[in-house]
Amino acid sequence: MFYGELFFITLFISTFFAMGGVGGAPALVPIFAFLGVPFNSAKAIGLFLNTSTTGISTIMNLKRKAVDIKFALPLAFSMMITAPIGAYLSQFVPEKIVKGLFLLFLLFAGSMLIFGKKEAKFNYSKGWLLIPLGGGVGIISGLLGVGGGSLLMPILILLGFDAKKMAIVMSFVVPFSTLTGFLTYLQIVELDWQLVAITTVGAVLGGYIGNYLMFFHFTPKQVKRLIGILLYIIAGRLLLHLL
Repeated sequence: MFYGELFFITLFISTFFAMGGVGGAPALVPIFAFLGVPFNSAKAIGLFLNTSTTGISTIMNLKRKAVDIKFALPLAFSMMITAPIGAYLSQFVPEKIVKGLFLLFLLFAGSMLIFGKKEAKFNYSKGWLLIPLGGGVGIISGLLGVGGGSLLMPILILLGFDAKKMAIVMSFVVPFSTLTGFLTYLQIVELDWQLVAITTVGAVLGGYIGNYLMFFHFTPKQVKRLIGILLYIIAGRLLLHLL
């Protein structure tokens, strides 16, 4: 393992993605896999790194009193419960199928970041919907090793929930699903703990730096488009691998 290179890759991706208000696992998982980390191990590490990055952002947002905790808790609870289900199922789903699903996720997330609109298509804001919606996204999060915010946030915006509010809510709910998903993967994969420690340091630093830059120096719009382009590039590389 090239630990130094993986540290700087994690630092850069985590900083870049935190500037856009999302976790870096959608990019880090396939990059780690391309560099030789076993796919399930890469997913487990990706979940833990997302926990680290978004956890730092959540602490900072809580200090600013920017999180609507009452609104966020149903999502956090449902994702926390179902993410381990997706992680457990991953050992029974063929790796090529999971990578195919990951490819579709990258294309969807990239498209929403580049072309997604902030305008709601519906005017539906019933709170009870958050529980089944969060549960479904939690399963996908555990199966693919991603936080799920890139999938959940555009859906909520289209349903009529406030876009600015959703960006902050995502950073609060994601650590719950990624942590429980990671703990499930610990039962089914062997991890290189030196790699976990080194990349976690990069993720924590990246989450702090990215959150600071997002609030004080950059607007998220252009950053999110660049993230979308990066996800497209990674999706192209993954497609070539699958072919």
